[in-house]
Amino acid sequence: MAEQTPVEKIPTVIADNVDIVYRVNGTGAGRGTATAALNRILRRKQAEKAAGVRKVHAVKKVSFVAYRGEAIGLIGTNGSGKSTLLKAVAGLLPVESGHIHTDGQPSLLGVNAALMSDLTGERNVFLGGLAMGMSREQIKERYQDIVDFSGINEKGDFITLPMRTYSSGMAARLRFSIAAAKDHDVLLIDEALATGDRSFQKRSEARIRELRQHAGTVFLVSHNNKSIRDTCERVLWLERGELRMDGPTEEVMKEYEAFTGDKKPAPKKPAPKAGAAKVNTPQPAAPKEPLPS
Repeated sequence: MAEQTPVEKIPTVIADNVDIVYRVNGTGAGRGTATAALNRILRRKQAEKAAGVRKVHAVKKVSFVAYRGEAIGLIGTNGSGKSTLLKAVAGLLPVESGHIHTDGQPSLLGVNAALMSDLTGERNVFLGGLAMGMSREQIKERYQDIVDFSGINEKGDFITLPMRTYSSGMAARLRFSIAAAKDHDVLLIDEALATGDRSFQKRSEARIRELRQHAGTVFLVSHNNKSIRDTCERVLWLERGELRMDGPTEEVMKEYEAFTGDKKPAPKKPAPKAGAAKVNTPQPAAPKEPLPS
């Protein structure tokens, strides 16, 4: 029997020893003077010291390789660098040191993605599609699918109203629906599945699986552990800017939940049947409430 040729794994994103640093203006001496302004232009480091600039090391020496067809979850407690790393992969943030290489054009989708609040949902569908590189003809062909997927019109003709009249959940669902209308080389999703009801979340998860089948790579940042488990087969765990673990979803999630204390309580015992003898056995202490992730 002939041996099967192994399927070639094609890298789509390579992060090589990446550092990302934010600079926050402080109240140091010399700020606003002509000399300090000149120093800021000519010698950034000297100017930062003179202006009291504080550095925040958001991502520290992170390395990984993502492959075509993968759906990768990014988890970590608040402030761990997840969204910062996504923005850098999308090319929206510079790296301090190291390199990020991508095959194709990454597209970042977040709940704060910029659409025009004074324009109608309909106009924003066209603007969002054009911004992603779709032609007007492609947008017209997929327009109704986008609206139906978002569920915006389930309780009225909201797609013809300005987006400033939408709830945050409605706006986030429309953003996801626009982004999901196109097959992406690399799709970066920041908390998009945390909005909407369970029905929309299921549609979103199914669409992500379709995107993967079209040779794309999906990154998902979420605090919803179930969405990560349902959507991703691999997880990157960032903590305090460092890559703490990279591996299969269930292995990483178990370690992360142990770290955060987010464990499921033991299942309740069934109530005794009528007429059955009641045994007075000592009861264990009630399980503690799980800590927020």
